[in-house]
Amino acid sequence: MVIAQRFGAGHRVLVSGGAGFVASHLIDALIDRGCTVVAVDNFVTGAEENVAHLADNPGFILVKHDICDGLPVHPALAGRFDAILHMASPASPTDFTTLPIEILRVGSLGTLNLLERAVSDRARFLLASTSEAYGDPLVHPQPESYWGNVNPVGVRSVYDEAKRFAEAATMAYRRSRDLDVAIVRIFNTYGPRMKPGDGRAIPTFISQALRGEPLTVHGSGEQTRAICYVEDLVRGILLLLDSHETGPVNCGTEHEISMRDLAGRIVALTGSRSPIGYMPRTADDPEMRRPDLTLARTRLGYEPLVDPEEGLRRTIAFFREHLARTDQAN
Repeated sequence: MVIAQRFGAGHRVLVSGGAGFVASHLIDALIDRGCTVVAVDNFVTGAEENVAHLADNPGFILVKHDICDGLPVHPALAGRFDAILHMASPASPTDFTTLPIEILRVGSLGTLNLLERAVSDRARFLLASTSEAYGDPLVHPQPESYWGNVNPVGVRSVYDEAKRFAEAATMAYRRSRDLDVAIVRIFNTYGPRMKPGDGRAIPTFISQALRGEPLTVHGSGEQTRAICYVEDLVRGILLLLDSHETGPVNCGTEHEISMRDLAGRIVALTGSRSPIGYMPRTADDPEMRRPDLTLARTRLGYEPLVDPEEGLRRTIAFFREHLARTDQAN
């Protein structure tokens, strides 16, 4: 299976949430292809430092704006886009309680605004959805045909249901406006540019280990996740973008690991002496999560390549440098 590249030199791509963790890596890959990329971000959770290295790149423009208010009148947004990638949304567990309205707005209003622009431009529209669409799954691993087990009024529902609405809106535009769309369901991703305190397990464990603090594992630590290095995810997203597939298509890895074992592995890789502690588990925290990658493999030729230990080493190196800079600045 070989997917021909559809988007490269001479193409203009709009990326919402472009200063975010995953989106900034995706932008790097698009620019490497020769695309001109316009990123829109309101910096609720994005960080300008994630795209600071592109400041002088003529193929990149950053627009500070909230897509929930529609796209602004701006020279960079005046021309037609060949592809629109909707990557914007707070996505960390801590955001579910601190930014619930913002999550619902970007999943609904933000999605509809970008879909309308995609119709106007006749652009390919790619939605970054999530494994959270499956909720606390009763089927394992999770295929795209599984409808999920979501608590619609729980603390995580603002994110789960916002993404499920965004998927429904994307498919409605596909059916009613004949829009060229794609939906990727992203599973647990990690790598450089994650925020140390964003509430997700890997950045939290690494930061605690590097500081010699106890690693805080929720519940018994037996709950599992399949962790995916960001480089693999980006490759999968680009394969989907280049294809003519609609999806949803899962993207991630099958490297499933318990939170307790993940904490232990990070302690070992950092050379830390941090103990592992336990705290109450958060509401609706999924018991297990691993994607069925059959569709990604058969339709896109996707295969994750980065071994978890190598990915964690790279991520630890980033955090070690980041924390050293932070400590020096303080």
